[in-house]
Amino acid sequence: MINKRLLIKNLLAHNDESSFYDKKRKIDLGSKEGKAKFLKHICALSNSNPKNNSFIVIGVEDEGNEIRGVDFFDDSKLQNLINAYLTNAPLISYENVLFPHLPEDKVVGLVTIRPTGEITSLRKNIWKYWGGSIFLRDGSISMPKDFDIEIKDVNSEIVAAIENKAKNNIELTLDGVINFINHRHEALDAHYKVFKELFVVCWAGNTKHVKDKTYYSRVDIELINEQVKLFYSALDEVSIVYTDDYFRITEYVHLGLNNQFRYYPLEEVTINFKENGFYNIDTQLIFEAPKFNKKTLHHIYNATNALLEKLRKDIPLTLSEEKDVRNLAETYLICYLNDFSDAKTKLLEAKPFLKTRGGVAYQAFKESLRILRKVKYN
Repeated sequence: MINKRLLIKNLLAHNDESSFYDKKRKIDLGSKEGKAKFLKHICALSNSNPKNNSFIVIGVEDEGNEIRGVDFFDDSKLQNLINAYLTNAPLISYENVLFPHLPEDKVVGLVTIRPTGEITSLRKNIWKYWGGSIFLRDGSISMPKDFDIEIKDVNSEIVAAIENKAKNNIELTLDGVINFINHRHEALDAHYKVFKELFVVCWAGNTKHVKDKTYYSRVDIELINEQVKLFYSALDEVSIVYTDDYFRITEYVHLGLNNQFRYYPLEEVTINFKENGFYNIDTQLIFEAPKFNKKTLHHIYNATNALLEKLRKDIPLTLSEEKDVRNLAETYLICYLNDFSDAKTKLLEAKPFLKTRGGVAYQAFKESLRILRKVKYN
């Protein structure tokens, strides 16, 4: 089992960007340009490494390899994007890897690319790249290549050596459990469970008991062996169920209007642990968007647009409007889910103003985008 934090450290310490490894300060999957560049790098790394894994490390400064981190990213349907745009698409995984010096809400993203052995190409046009385009790594750059390229395997031994150096051990696992429970989450209700005598899952959060069920908020769930954050949310609530064979997380989102809020099931994630030392993660979207009266929504939508215009013009807000700002992102989300197609554009326009305010308002913006991404990929 590979400790992903050690893997990243080995990649950063011993290798410049190359034909099997790339690093990014951040990626932008919310724009056509950002998606296109991400797909280009996936395509190039897959073609340059037909028989071994390739990697993209996200959250690292290009100059000096300084680890800055990025927001937790839920990749549950990211493979759908890859399959939609790439022919002979590789299997990819996006993992949120813990680094002790980073703030609690920051991680380092690790994209692992497992090729098919076939030539990968763009399936259709995106941004300025044409469908049918093929990319290869030329040193640290992903470059377009001719159609009659020959795929060569030159990195298998190097990558195998790096992965072997990143193997987990008992000391790292024990230290990880103790650090999680006694230091990082000492103020929360924290637990651990060992699966198949090998995998250790830790989770922590504020608990709330409703009838015969327990719900957690401010949730952090980690697979300690690999130093991977499986789930993190400062706002949403989850329920957790586990047996000796699986660990299941059901996530709920808190949505509503005019102080009429309720919890809606969003997604169910099941981690299945095998006797042979492997595990797989199965994700199922179970979200049914809340529906509201259209006449009421039109009134709320217009009022929210007026509030956004005040933020844009830096007009002082009343106490009531300050409260509405905290719910602005969620209001646009509900409007979009109720067929107000411009609401998503308005939500994105609000980003710089909510980011400046920070706190609950900006956290709600990020959570709203996360829900939209899940719904879109499904």
